[in-house]
Amino acid sequence: MSDLVTRIVHAVTRPSYSPIKAKILAKRLGIGDDAYPDFRRTLRALIQEGRLTIGKNQLLRAADPHGTVVGTYRRSKAGHGYVRPHAVDGTAGPDIYIREDRGLDASTGDEVMVRITRLATSIKDAAGEVVRVMGRATRTFVGTYFERDREGLVRVDGTLFAHSVSVGDPGAKGARPQDKVVIEMLRFPTPESRGEGVITEVLGPHGTPGVDTLSVIKAFGLPEEFPEEALAEARQVASQFLEDSLDDREDFTSDIVITIDPKDARDFDDAVSVVIDPKTKHWVLTVHIADVGHFARPGGPLDTEARRRATSIYLPQKVIPMFPEVISNGLASLQEGKLRYVKTAQMEFTPGLQKGHVRFANGAIRNRKRFTYEEVSAILAEIATTGATDKCELPIQSLLLRMRDLALLLRKKRLKRGALELAMPEAVLEYDPDGRVTGAHFASHDLSHQIIEEFMLAANEAVAEHLTHQEIPFLRRTHPAPNEEKLAAFAQFADLLGYPIARPQDRFELQRVLNETADKPERAAVHYALLRSLKQATYSPIPDEHYALASQNYCHFTSPIRRYPDLVVHRLLDRWIRTGKASADVAELTALGDHCSKMERRAETAERELVKQKILTYLSQKLGERFDAVITGVADYGFFAQVEQIPAEGLVHVSSMVDDFYQFDEAGHALEGKRTRRRFRLGDRVRVEVSRVDIPKRMLDFRLVSDKGPQQKPGRDAGDGRPPSYGTFPKRIKKGGKRR
Repeated sequence: MSDLVTRIVHAVTRPSYSPIKAKILAKRLGIGDDAYPDFRRTLRALIQEGRLTIGKNQLLRAADPHGTVVGTYRRSKAGHGYVRPHAVDGTAGPDIYIREDRGLDASTGDEVMVRITRLATSIKDAAGEVVRVMGRATRTFVGTYFERDREGLVRVDGTLFAHSVSVGDPGAKGARPQDKVVIEMLRFPTPESRGEGVITEVLGPHGTPGVDTLSVIKAFGLPEEFPEEALAEARQVASQFLEDSLDDREDFTSDIVITIDPKDARDFDDAVSVVIDPKTKHWVLTVHIADVGHFARPGGPLDTEARRRATSIYLPQKVIPMFPEVISNGLASLQEGKLRYVKTAQMEFTPGLQKGHVRFANGAIRNRKRFTYEEVSAILAEIATTGATDKCELPIQSLLLRMRDLALLLRKKRLKRGALELAMPEAVLEYDPDGRVTGAHFASHDLSHQIIEEFMLAANEAVAEHLTHQEIPFLRRTHPAPNEEKLAAFAQFADLLGYPIARPQDRFELQRVLNETADKPERAAVHYALLRSLKQATYSPIPDEHYALASQNYCHFTSPIRRYPDLVVHRLLDRWIRTGKASADVAELTALGDHCSKMERRAETAERELVKQKILTYLSQKLGERFDAVITGVADYGFFAQVEQIPAEGLVHVSSMVDDFYQFDEAGHALEGKRTRRRFRLGDRVRVEVSRVDIPKRMLDFRLVSDKGPQQKPGRDAGDGRPPSYGTFPKRIKKGGKRR
């Protein structure tokens, strides 16, 4: 044990010790500025080993068998739980296993205090028991109402609770069996009791179009109506806006500027232009971003509500905007033919793609043409085939070709520096006129998407580099490098599939495997496995790289209509443009970054949840229907299969595989028949049929169709040591190519 470790452990385990923050402990131990980084590293190591823990208020405590840990509880489907201790400097101690009968009435997301009963070792996880629920994540839940023995009950959606919750006498609030309802929990369930709640709202009959959307909105506490004072401010600024006034802004209205967005986009927050300087032959990329900050004064009702929401939420068939529509879909939206105010980033690139002069301005544009991704793809394909098109005027054709050429060069350069390209397809639902799902497919991510994506990445990076150079604190978009242990585990997993990785820390090695599997059946498993190995991207003012993009300085600047961090960056840039200087409080930015990261995760989870519900509802009408699928995970209880035509994944349980007794080959991560030696391995194609759909529990079961066995590739050993959760669906990573 090092001297520093001994001193820290001795200090925090003394009977007279009271929990204090790391900096205070360092001062008490006489740690100087030069030794402080080593002190912080030692603290992180002790936290990871489970010997120290840190509370929500950043107070250090000893985590011995008689001590306590404060963290966030999550319940597994099997009933037991885990507590993740609160982190310090982004580092948290090991998860603590909580037996089902030692979790009190804690629910997923609650903040709990845990008494440690067993420290983590190389063989066993740390274990403990919940001694107090310190804070509830929520008391509001959504579920399905039913009646039994003259009692009203609600089965809460998902697997949060093992049993239904009592809501008193039948018919409360006029609820009828199979209605979706909102309840407020009065007494949380425990292993011994079902819990008690009260119905606060009846949403409507289960299965009725729109009720599933309303259920998700209520379950996640998503904002709905805007406060009246925010709407009043929006109407006021709308009445004051003059479309013929440049407001002392740089005039870009004569430039050929276009937007490219999804077909169903309602707000247009970015427009682009590309020219080649006739003298220098340099590329000049100009990215214009809607100047939302012009309409939302800091601290006003609009700004306060936007800050609270932090992001627009894109649910199937419904958008919950960050700003009222008079702003998001009107004044700030870069609509075709209308004068609009923008923040402009203009970047110069040499023919060899060296970045030259970069400048920023408050500008005004007039969008020449609004395109959809599909329209641009069709135009570029027609020009490539015939050399011309009549779908747009010649100057715009020339612009699109310049945009294509520059974007391909930028993409090539980005990949050359080590950026990762994960192929994570987005689920797109199809509807009938009544809003019922009639099918689903995976969205394409073609050249038109890549053009806009590359230009937005370039603008985001240019702003971040500028603010860094000016030493102005700002909200960065950070994506820390993954742990070496997780990369090593991914390399081992890839090797089992026949894709050896000599140096897991080498981004180029990782990208090679991503490229090699991009058009293979095992693509989903490999790309998702790498995604699970990476850390989450967050907003923070602390300088750190964006690992996936291989960028040392990166921020979000290009979507202020729908992301509050972008608006914060706009305001800093605006002050610099106007005065040549700007500043920000790092502590305030840190708190804001935590809030925005949390709201972003909530929005993405809600979106995935509703997509999952709608696809399950669709498949519930397809019992017995057969699909081609690819095995994406293997476990001792069965294998998971991803349907090729529809973005849905279900479980083929071993109990349904009646032709043989199947054993789990742990070393090879495969299921093998004891008599027939028939093997099911990750990446195999199989034929399955829908056998069971449990919408409330979000479960999907497939049954293997016996007339089509697995189609395997010779010499390919396979398996997923960490199968996806039961009935999962593809995670949405970006929308319209611009959600980096």
